[in-house]
Amino acid sequence: MPHSRTRAVATRIGRSLVALATVAALPPALAARPATADAPRQAPYLNPRLPAADRVKDLLGRMTLEEKVGQMAQAERGAIDGDRDQITKLALGSVLSGGGSTPAGNTPAGWADMVDAYQSKALATRLRIPLLYGVDSVHGHNNLVGATVFPHNIAMGATRDPGLVRREEQITAVETKATGPQWVFAPCVCVTRDLRWGRAYESFGEDPRLVIQMETGLEGFEGRRKSDLATNRHVLATAKHFAGDGDTVFGSSTSGTYTIDQGVTVTDRKHFEAVDLAPYVVAVRKYGVGSIMPSFSSVDWKEDGVGDPVKMSAHKELLTDVLKKKIGFDGFLISDWEAIHQIPGDYATQVRTSVNAGMDMFMEPYSTPQFVQTLLSEVRAGRVPASRIDDAVSRILKAKFELGLFEHPYTDRSNAGTIGSPEHRAVAREAVAKSQVLLKNSGNALPLRKDRRVYVAGANADDIGNQAGGWTVTWQGSSGPIIPGTTILDGIRQNSSHVTYSRDASAPTAGSDVGIVVVGEKPYAEGVGDVGNGHTLNLSDADRAAVDKVCSAIRTCVVLDVAGRPQIVTDQLAKTDAFVMSWLPGSEGAGVADVLFGRRPFTGRLPVTWPRSEAQEPINVGDRDYRPLFPYGYGLRTRVRP
Repeated sequence: MPHSRTRAVATRIGRSLVALATVAALPPALAARPATADAPRQAPYLNPRLPAADRVKDLLGRMTLEEKVGQMAQAERGAIDGDRDQITKLALGSVLSGGGSTPAGNTPAGWADMVDAYQSKALATRLRIPLLYGVDSVHGHNNLVGATVFPHNIAMGATRDPGLVRREEQITAVETKATGPQWVFAPCVCVTRDLRWGRAYESFGEDPRLVIQMETGLEGFEGRRKSDLATNRHVLATAKHFAGDGDTVFGSSTSGTYTIDQGVTVTDRKHFEAVDLAPYVVAVRKYGVGSIMPSFSSVDWKEDGVGDPVKMSAHKELLTDVLKKKIGFDGFLISDWEAIHQIPGDYATQVRTSVNAGMDMFMEPYSTPQFVQTLLSEVRAGRVPASRIDDAVSRILKAKFELGLFEHPYTDRSNAGTIGSPEHRAVAREAVAKSQVLLKNSGNALPLRKDRRVYVAGANADDIGNQAGGWTVTWQGSSGPIIPGTTILDGIRQNSSHVTYSRDASAPTAGSDVGIVVVGEKPYAEGVGDVGNGHTLNLSDADRAAVDKVCSAIRTCVVLDVAGRPQIVTDQLAKTDAFVMSWLPGSEGAGVADVLFGRRPFTGRLPVTWPRSEAQEPINVGDRDYRPLFPYGYGLRTRVRP
């Protein structure tokens, strides 16, 4: 989803105070007209029987410039919670919850009450234009404790099952909408070309054809017909991050300590169209996606001479000429978290440049009052055409009409009882099992017999936070029992009554028939997880030691890698009898045990190339000198144990 977030509490409080002060200082002209001047009861825009285009035209004609600009602004809930009247004063079009931004009561009812309270403030405006509430549901409704948490996209790419991706996102839509948000910042349809990228796990894979195959998730979110958006089973989706965010050059990032995230895609237009742009053509023309989020990254065209990268938020050629005009995108563009602040120039220049490039709504989490005031000034000075404002607002209003928000602005809670239900978790468990990739299986070590005495080691065997990864309850995720569900160890114990667990492999191994070592990564998100930014593709010393001890002491040794990307295991592989890539399975770790013990067959295939060393990155299928440890698409199969 979206965001590169500054998490310092002091910074957030400071920004909130600035925002409140700015609102208080706004001249009366900046506020919407008094709520007492109610919208006409028989106004055409309030007639649900009219086509959305007619309703948009009618409503747009009734709006002041202040009301239009307000629709283009999106605030973070943390910035307005202390003074929700900001929604009314600024005629805000949208509010979001960033990663980890939740109500005090992180429950379905707590979420719905919060969103509805914000909505009531929007409905107090003169024209009663409802809010659009957005949230990062990138692998389930992952901010909500108790929601079904699915494997991350890289694991779903390994399933090669588009129908399962559709079901996953349908469930995510149901669980999200039952708590209030009508809009998700998902799915990521980036094509990851370098595993050193901290967002690699948000991609379905390195081949654009695989990413396109998995875009069925858009249909799961939005439905097969536009009319589905107004039901309680679908949400507005966001294809992101347009475009090339998975194809940036290592070392090109200028965002803090990041090394590759938010960097520069140095490419020619032919490669860009074939690899980076291709998924968006399908998202628009086949699935009619309602919103698209431009990337933090920049593009530097080789044919124009390398050295003049342009931020995507300022890239008129790609946002307007290519995406909107050539490809035919008729939804709206939402900027990433404070993304326009990375455009050169002062704030007015940043706002003006991005609006004129084609951005429609601005995720200015703590700067919405400043954004509104700045854009109004730019329009009045003639530096932003009124026609550009009308185009942006028309696109936003179209989505609100199609979502049925004018008729049903408040949360339909009727599906709240299905959140985290056994039926939903069963689909997630199936996804986990189908995503497991068996890379080595000497002597048919797998599947295991249930009568085997099993010794389990490794930090990731019994840590649901680690197996869920980033974007789980908080932006970066965290270790420990942060969500309900089953760990991999829980699943193993469901299949065997003879299990010894030793996190650090310090317990005696004598008498064990099989050793299972669960290695991998701790949670991270975005550029925080970039290799070189405190991270590496190599196994930790503790993981290597556990593999060495268990695999040297127990006859049959199985290693599971729980991580958001392939790790360097070239030296450890020979010590193992079986090696499995388990990815980040989410809340249903028992799905891993389902294939280990033969309840389900291994069918997963690598969605990315597995390198021999970190220095081999980037390496992708189709490269001239292609000598990976495991090639793209590799995966051994097993049969179900009788």
